[in-house]
Amino acid sequence: MSYATMYPRPIFANPRTLFRHLLIASFIGVVAAMAVAGFRHAMLLLEWLFLSNNSGSLVNAATELSGWRRVLTPASGGLAAGALLWGWQKLNRQRPHAPCDYMEALQTDGQFDYATSLVKSLASLLVVASGSAIGREGAMILLASLAASFLAKRFTPAEEWKLWIACGASAGMASAYHAPLAGSLFIAEILFGTFLLTSLGPVIISAVVALLTTYLFNGGSALLYHVPATLEIHTSDYLLVVCCGLLMGISGPLLLALMRISHNGFLRLKLSPPCQLALGGLCVGLLSLMTPTVWGNGYSVVQAFLLSPPLLTVIAGIFICKLLAVLASSGSGAPGGVFTPTLFIGLAIGMIFGRVLGQGPDAQVILLGLSGMATLLAATTHAPIMSTLMICEMTGEYQLLPGLLLACVLATVISRSLHPDSIYRQHPVEHR
Repeated sequence: MSYATMYPRPIFANPRTLFRHLLIASFIGVVAAMAVAGFRHAMLLLEWLFLSNNSGSLVNAATELSGWRRVLTPASGGLAAGALLWGWQKLNRQRPHAPCDYMEALQTDGQFDYATSLVKSLASLLVVASGSAIGREGAMILLASLAASFLAKRFTPAEEWKLWIACGASAGMASAYHAPLAGSLFIAEILFGTFLLTSLGPVIISAVVALLTTYLFNGGSALLYHVPATLEIHTSDYLLVVCCGLLMGISGPLLLALMRISHNGFLRLKLSPPCQLALGGLCVGLLSLMTPTVWGNGYSVVQAFLLSPPLLTVIAGIFICKLLAVLASSGSGAPGGVFTPTLFIGLAIGMIFGRVLGQGPDAQVILLGLSGMATLLAATTHAPIMSTLMICEMTGEYQLLPGLLLACVLATVISRSLHPDSIYRQHPVEHR
């Protein structure tokens, strides 16, 4: 066999093709950022209309509501989303269905069921804006992928469609999390083997352009999470970070098992989709009577913990309530993601670990909290490089990179040995 046969020329060897692909990737980055911004503004509009809150924080909105509204709002949002999905399913039962999720589209022929995907995104908007403990970013990434696919089908050949969907997904993640490298590696690690390494060029360009466009919309650059304490990493701290990786390597499979148990429990009730989602929302509402921090995806709670780590009892109490809310929302089938909720769960476990160790300073507790975010994400996604870069890019704490990379690889290895499937193989429709 000749060298040329064994090692074919990269698909971008032609400079004209390379230039064309980078132009398309840049355009997709802009469009993806617009899709993410559109979802975010639609969510803010619904919060203002139905919750009389314009702070952008669902926790603040829940705090200002009366008890009965705090209970019923997530339930009503779940009921509305479930009715929408159920009605659409009945209406289109007889027609053939293309994938309505970007992971499925990338693993098949690169086609989307646009109408069903938009309905799914609208249902996600309803449950997210009404306080369910589910991530908004899943719908954002889906909309960015849809926009990329729509453009690709009209202006590019069919053999390139998967590449542009990948560009849209990475750009959506970069825009939502301000993490272009992690967004690119998300595609590479989660779908390892689906794309050639040379395909990462347009994927990275789309992610970076999407982030720059998001900065333009927001009036400047900003980290997603601010860490006020100066984190100085000493040799002894690496041991703590590695121990956190060991802990999350066990916690990740446990979290996935709890999600599966919750999902199966809701299925055993044999409720209609509207009732099932309403029940999940009602559980979140009841938990919010104990603490309003269970509302939303956990972003504002993560930021508050990073600014001032609470005492052990406070962290543990909020962690238990938030975990139950996430299990209720994801288990009921609420459309959305658990990416950001997983970040909170990892932060809480890491900080609990830090508080249990003893009289360490807040900086050490924050270090273990950030380590928990990265390592639990790695343990559930089985993507250690993406998880490491995600935390570094979101916080700007790049000095954590060596320790986090070691801990994330360790967490992934342990998690894979205990639970071979990642969260993207576990009833995937609900968890992206």
